[in-house]
Amino acid sequence: MSQWRALACAVAVGCLAPLPAWAQNAIRSINSMQQAGAEVVRIELTQPLSEVPRGFTIQTPPRIAIDLPGVSNELGRSAVEINQGNLRSANVAQAGERTRVVLNLRQAATYRAQLQENALLIFLEQASVASNAGQATSGPVHFAASQNAAPQALRDIDFRRGQDGAGRVIVNLPSTQVGVDIQQQGQNLVVEFLRSSLPENLRRRLDVSDFGSPVQVVSTSQVGDRVRMVVEPKGAWEHSAYQSDNQFVLEVRPQKTDPNKLTQGPGYAGDKLSLNFQNIEVRALLQVIADFTNFNVVTSDTVTGNVTLRLKDVPWDQALDIIMQAKGLGLRKSGNVLWIAPKDELATKEKMDLEAKAQISQLEPLRTQAIQLNYTKAEEVAKGLTGTGQGSGQGGGTTTRLLSARGSAMFESRTNQLFVTDIPSKLEEVLAMIAKIDIPVRQVLIEARIVEADDKFGRSLGVKLGASDMRGLQGGVPGYNVGGNNYVTVGGNYNAVGGQTLQMAKDDFKYNDTQFINMPAPKIGDLAPANFALSLFSATANRFLNLELSALEADGRGKIVSSPRVVTADQVKALIEQGEELPYQVATSSGATSIAFRKANLKLEVTPQITPEGNVILDVDVNKDSVGRQTSAGFAIDTKHVKTQVLVENGGTVVIGGIFTQVEREDVTKVPFLGDVPIMGNLFKNKARTSNKTELLVFITPKVVNDRVTVR
Repeated sequence: MSQWRALACAVAVGCLAPLPAWAQNAIRSINSMQQAGAEVVRIELTQPLSEVPRGFTIQTPPRIAIDLPGVSNELGRSAVEINQGNLRSANVAQAGERTRVVLNLRQAATYRAQLQENALLIFLEQASVASNAGQATSGPVHFAASQNAAPQALRDIDFRRGQDGAGRVIVNLPSTQVGVDIQQQGQNLVVEFLRSSLPENLRRRLDVSDFGSPVQVVSTSQVGDRVRMVVEPKGAWEHSAYQSDNQFVLEVRPQKTDPNKLTQGPGYAGDKLSLNFQNIEVRALLQVIADFTNFNVVTSDTVTGNVTLRLKDVPWDQALDIIMQAKGLGLRKSGNVLWIAPKDELATKEKMDLEAKAQISQLEPLRTQAIQLNYTKAEEVAKGLTGTGQGSGQGGGTTTRLLSARGSAMFESRTNQLFVTDIPSKLEEVLAMIAKIDIPVRQVLIEARIVEADDKFGRSLGVKLGASDMRGLQGGVPGYNVGGNNYVTVGGNYNAVGGQTLQMAKDDFKYNDTQFINMPAPKIGDLAPANFALSLFSATANRFLNLELSALEADGRGKIVSSPRVVTADQVKALIEQGEELPYQVATSSGATSIAFRKANLKLEVTPQITPEGNVILDVDVNKDSVGRQTSAGFAIDTKHVKTQVLVENGGTVVIGGIFTQVEREDVTKVPFLGDVPIMGNLFKNKARTSNKTELLVFITPKVVNDRVTVR
């Protein structure tokens, strides 16, 4: 808002106060001085004023405006440079029978006006701090002076939640004569209603913390001849107060930290102002607000009545909203013009306008427009215009008809043209819609990398131990004497003992029967262990002790990388797969058998969605199947499957899933007791140790295709 618009936009508000006869009362001089420590602006007039003139303050930029009805300007200029204290300059604008004096300040301030003979004295007072508590206690702000001689009882006290989490303390006053003082004390706000009384049913403490506003507690009590209300907020907050007729409202809202809205209340974007009017006409009050806004205000002739309004540091658009709510008015905006009228009148006019438009659409001649579509199918657009296609949203309902009741659409598939017949206004809407949807769809290249890695390690150790005594077969006495003619011999089994002692034919004696420990190293996978044997025998070669050691150690690492990639349009599902189909037999309903197939393949199924920021949302379904072991019913299928939704930046790579498995196993087979003997026990047992690690990782990389891309 430019400075001169606020000054020069002086529209007649002569109804603010009675106009004296046009007696050529004029401004002679404007100067600033210090009086009793206060800053005073002295406006010298040719004649004394009959009453203190009305005015208002603006928070941003800081200004004070005073309206002087029946006064002209004899300064000879419209601007007076002062530059003393908080006062920068004064501007004087005259329109008709009214002169407005605007004081341009360095910092926001309030004022108090006083008449002194032919002069008007404006006492500048520091503006109250309406911000978060935790600062020094501010002085009282005289919101409204007390005009009643006897105490009056307050009618009601209520609390409500306002816009954007604001807390609103609403007090119904007995009249507009009750004075109000507002003061910030530490963390609290104190509101005092002068020369008033509080009924017993209103002397209470309201806990309003559940409303989700900065206000936690509202306490009201009687102190002498005034009612004292203490409001306890928390956190970062700011407040404003206003009074409409007999209703006083204190609003405490969360403090905004947006640097672009440092002086705005929640939901309102206007500069803050302060107003104090008693029984002023609504039309004149609306014109006062229009004087320093970016809008022209047009008021209906049916807007009548008076209102008492007191505002302290309230955005001007909120002040306008308060006035309209108090008088049941509505607002319609057209460019920079605001039309204000009773709500019923606005509704009636809108209804008449709509009925007139409907009648025009029934009588207006039709036109036919041929539209060439480049990227969208004409058939789909025609169905959408006539409402015969299926909606793409959830539920798949029928789309809404976009053409008027008289309109029609026809498509030609060969040339992909659309022919629309309708009234001109509808044709313009159709052309605007087609211009937005008939555009090339962006494409996305999706590349997946499926990495399977394994690390296998195995170690096994075993032994074969056997003994034979050949003396009996060579004509001697086998075995060992245990006393007298008793002997004992050792063999791997019953046949070995019988063969050494000639209990069976010599030809039936087998060498394998001499083994009494047979625990070779087990295989690891398909790998057989290596063997090493030695024999301990006597000099006459009659007794033998045979030993065979077997051992195996296997270490293997492998990696399989699968990388499917596919290009698809935005929000269009794509599928790519490679693999094999395995046959298996199934029974039919007649009892015969038939061959069916099941897939063991690599599959990538993905639906991309490009966000406005250029990132990509992917609905991904990845399968990596392989042929497993063979069973009696056919081959098993080893399945690895990932299905998820993920947000990835353009060209970025993300791991959407991973499986890590580790199997460690150690097996020991031994002869009881003998296998537990230290060191020598290794001759009576075998050991096997295996460790298998497998890891599966799935990477996904989307790239938005801007130019022509070749998939390699």
